[in-house]
Amino acid sequence: MSKRGRLIVISGPSGVGKTSICEALLKKPELKRVITCTTRPPREGEQDGIDYFFSARNDFEEGIKDGRFLEHAEVYGNLYGTPRSQVEDGIAKGNDLLLNIDVQGARLVRDSGIPDLVTVFIDAPSEEELERRLVSRAADAEEDIRQRLEIARSERKERSAYHHIVVNDDFDRAVQELEALLEAPVESN
Repeated sequence: MSKRGRLIVISGPSGVGKTSICEALLKKPELKRVITCTTRPPREGEQDGIDYFFSARNDFEEGIKDGRFLEHAEVYGNLYGTPRSQVEDGIAKGNDLLLNIDVQGARLVRDSGIPDLVTVFIDAPSEEELERRLVSRAADAEEDIRQRLEIARSERKERSAYHHIVVNDDFDRAVQELEALLEAPVESN
């Protein structure tokens, strides 16, 4: 019997380093990245089909109606979703898939019944450090940073719903902790 893959969900508040941690993990050839869909415009340097599948809102909404998403949510005025077929096909082929999504999306994935699911909450060491990171990346306006901090407070309350919590107080240590978690045998859900 061939090995089934698993879906590894990485989530946490904006600014905790999820994307950087996922990029480090994806250097391992046994992990495949799930490319999610969004209606937001590409940021500088992002490419369609590599960073996200960028979609017109009406096409995305049609995909929702057709059941093409494992989960979908509206975040900061844009739609985001995980292509159902990409996840189901990857797991059936024995691939370990890495999915970087927000807390709202992770909740929906947990409720979807996907087998062999591993969920990891990435957190900052403190709210103050999270605010410092959001301000220092200078990607958002002050009002957006305040909104993200408010959302982060509520998202951090959901940490206990995850299989694992990794505090990103030292990037290399956080990556090593995640690598060790992913090498451990899968526990039955």
